[in-house]
Amino acid sequence: MPLNGMTGFGRAEGAAGDWSWSVEARSVNGRNLEVRFRGPPGFDTLERVARDGTQARFARGQVTIGVQAKRSEGGAQVRINLDQIERYLEAGAGLLAAGKAAPPSLDGLLALRGVVEAAETLDDPDAQAAIEAAMALSIGAALEGLAEARREEGFALVGVLITLVDRIELLVRHAGETAAGQPAAIKARFEARMIELLGEAAPVDRVVTEAAAMAVKADVREELDRLAGHIDGARALIAGEGPSGRRLDFLTQEFMREANTLCSKSALSALTSIGLDLKATIEQFREQVQNVE
Repeated sequence: MPLNGMTGFGRAEGAAGDWSWSVEARSVNGRNLEVRFRGPPGFDTLERVARDGTQARFARGQVTIGVQAKRSEGGAQVRINLDQIERYLEAGAGLLAAGKAAPPSLDGLLALRGVVEAAETLDDPDAQAAIEAAMALSIGAALEGLAEARREEGFALVGVLITLVDRIELLVRHAGETAAGQPAAIKARFEARMIELLGEAAPVDRVVTEAAAMAVKADVREELDRLAGHIDGARALIAGEGPSGRRLDFLTQEFMREANTLCSKSALSALTSIGLDLKATIEQFREQVQNVE
């Protein structure tokens, strides 16, 4: 597919042993590639997997990958924090010695905060590696789902961009046809002004000379030629392979530069109107280009 978008969503789920998890990958527009990762504690290697997988698939956009994992109650492991018990006993030793408190019971100590802890990580390194490898596959699947969503957006963008380029091309052609009448209009306008100032004695040769100079300044053929070249360039980028959002964005700036010059050189209200329509269409094109990877 020629173009990819930058927004989308992908999801994958998995399970292994007494662990189960879900992975969500989403992205929005961005000038560069930015990766954000949130994962479960104890699985630190997953962030590198997510970053490498994202960089291998995408060139631009803000990509967020989240992994949520849980362990079944039957498989959860707990441990007694003996150091925490010692701290509680030391803190209450004075009260016991003064006879202000009864000796603690085992169930009372176990109910204190921080004494019983859930083991968040696996004790078996091989089992840990197997779980992380399975989670990594799910991350890859979620990223593939995201990539497919971005491809679908790109497919839709192609039609929109081509329609706008066709509109720009039509306006440029109309501008060229209308601009052909500028020299005669400039001559007639200048001649009328000279007659108004000097009467019928206005020198014809001066009218012709001055009108010709003004027509040269108002000549928009170079702008129209450059616009035609930009149209060809836009079509090539839309039909090409690989990320082209940056180049399309730059080309849009060049489109607008020529359209602005066209309007500033216009000596006809009809040409000015076409120039304004052209600028509005280029702005619509620019807005859509912001979605292209």
